[in-house]
Amino acid sequence: MSGSHEPLVFSGMQPTGNLHLGNYLGAIRNWLKLQQQYRCVYCVVDMHAITVDHDPKALAQATREVTAAYIASGIDPKTSIIFNQSQVAAHAELAWIFNCVARVGWLNRMTQFKEKAGKNREAMSVGLYTYPVLMAADILAYRATHVPVGDDQKQHVELARDIAQKFNNDFGVPDFFPAPEPIITGPATRVMSLRDGTAKMSKSDPSDNSRINLTDDADTIAQKFKRAKTDPHPLPEAEEELAARPEADNLISIYAAFAEKAKQAVLDEFKGAQFSTFKGALSELVVAKLSPIASEMRRLLADPAEIDRILRDGAEKARATAAPVMAEVRRVVGFVS
Repeated sequence: MSGSHEPLVFSGMQPTGNLHLGNYLGAIRNWLKLQQQYRCVYCVVDMHAITVDHDPKALAQATREVTAAYIASGIDPKTSIIFNQSQVAAHAELAWIFNCVARVGWLNRMTQFKEKAGKNREAMSVGLYTYPVLMAADILAYRATHVPVGDDQKQHVELARDIAQKFNNDFGVPDFFPAPEPIITGPATRVMSLRDGTAKMSKSDPSDNSRINLTDDADTIAQKFKRAKTDPHPLPEAEEELAARPEADNLISIYAAFAEKAKQAVLDEFKGAQFSTFKGALSELVVAKLSPIASEMRRLLADPAEIDRILRDGAEKARATAAPVMAEVRRVVGFVS
């Protein structure tokens, strides 16, 4: 638990390619609600993005795009701290210290590395292997108490808790770092591909039809939903019947999330309908919610210098927040300054 620590939320997103509906429903929309309750630090994690091969020019552009998506969605740089990770040296410094606290056995249990590396484990970067340690540093440099994440990142927050506890124990500072709590909320925290209801919606999927990008126009959104994979049966009456129908479950979940209703309430409205009817209603709802965001993103991206200024201002605030934590970390560890 967070003990005596003031509640603070930290979360971040990688700047890799188009942000999609899954990023919005699974993360950004929840951040907006948290912004109203807590101090929040929202990062564009560009240091994480270089753990795999990348194009430097594309990285810089993607960093601005993610920042634009945050702001266009309603995250307010005057209320929350928005910055890109590489501008704050505390992340790298604390990650190294945590590399010396964490244990190889802990990292060997991280399922996401195994999934990403596959059979090419030996050819992967050390950075990809120690990615969860950097994530722990991201969180704990600000002594964050709450971390909104998707299911696939929950294990990494648990590792951050282990690292925090071991640091506190090893150096005799019982309540120095909090044990951050993962926050997993909402009916569509895990949005699935429009082409395969058993696979997560992903920026890296080669088919653009598998996802709704935040920048897609109304016609594109309608066409993608129209082509979305479904089964031949009408929509069921009861939520339990969705368990064996992953594509139907995914589309119902998306509608429920945007309409802010329970899945059963959506089924009560559309039970017995053909998918062609439901997909039309779903398209209209999603377009109504996403069009203002896409429009504001385009406006922001037309002025990259302004986005860079917002990131610099945010980085200054982030450095000021992390500075006293890092000063104490250095003293506790035994570094002379």
